[in-house]
Amino acid sequence: MIYLHDRHIRRLGVDWLQLIGLVEEIVRLEDQGECVHPLKPYLRFGDPANRIIAMPAYVGGELPMAGIKWIASFPGNIGQGKPRAHNTLVLNDPATGEPVAFLRSGQLNGIRTAAVSGVMLRASLDRLPLSEGLRLGIIGWGPVGRLHLEMCATLLGDRLRAVTLYDLRGIDPETIPATLRGRTEVATDWRSLYRISDVIVTSTASDRRYIDEPPPHGSLLLHVSLRDYETTSLSGLKAIVVDDWQEVCRENTDIEQLHQQAGLTASGVCTLADVVCRNALARWEPEEPVLFASMGLGIFDIAIAARYWRQALDRNEGVRLEGGF
Repeated sequence: MIYLHDRHIRRLGVDWLQLIGLVEEIVRLEDQGECVHPLKPYLRFGDPANRIIAMPAYVGGELPMAGIKWIASFPGNIGQGKPRAHNTLVLNDPATGEPVAFLRSGQLNGIRTAAVSGVMLRASLDRLPLSEGLRLGIIGWGPVGRLHLEMCATLLGDRLRAVTLYDLRGIDPETIPATLRGRTEVATDWRSLYRISDVIVTSTASDRRYIDEPPPHGSLLLHVSLRDYETTSLSGLKAIVVDDWQEVCRENTDIEQLHQQAGLTASGVCTLADVVCRNALARWEPEEPVLFASMGLGIFDIAIAARYWRQALDRNEGVRLEGGF
């Protein structure tokens, strides 16, 4: 088997269009019943804010793969200058069960998250304004927020008119890609960003809900961090898309709060499969804001990790590990 870490992933590179296409393919396979992803358990001990999540999954199709993602999220790490999340994956040959790769890569976690958001963004392009270009707002400038900017810039191209960023801890201008600095401004609060943006990414580690305003008309909310919106700000929303209802309606997410406080049910949302396979976005007028809440499915992590594993084999990248009986 081989071992891959962040430096290997960076050397192999990120092709956003290919990754978004891969996630779309996995959505279709899952819709056809060719994927398996049991409800993921959360391991907690000590500080209740900390958790380690197990995400076993099988992906079918022409290049099947099985495996498990094991990701630790310790929010207190940020104050110590350490990454909040630590991500590891094991890939298993689905024919024999033999482990073929071990990956330790926070980069892969962010890549998967942004690629899934990219599927929703691409499906929404016809709904978003064309004449003056799009305004992208990102609340939370950690690794996931930065990868979302890269993804959105690639997918939108010249349609990306302006970018506004906000983070409680401030933003070093040097961390903004040089090619985008001329179109990017840093906001002093989330409200000014929120009110002017067509696409809004929430990628924070906030321990409290703070967004108390309804979404702007026609906006797309890529709700990555899942615990940012007060229920009253979303309770009138008609267009809600989730990756998986059972996964996302728990663990104190905004979707669970809408379920408990505003009566939202599984029949009141669409899934990403409905969007990709059945053009579900067409049922809403362009002026209707759309919220996409993704808890993260292991099938996407395993498929993307397998893609990098195959690239690593082709390019002789990674560290070969010896095994024995």
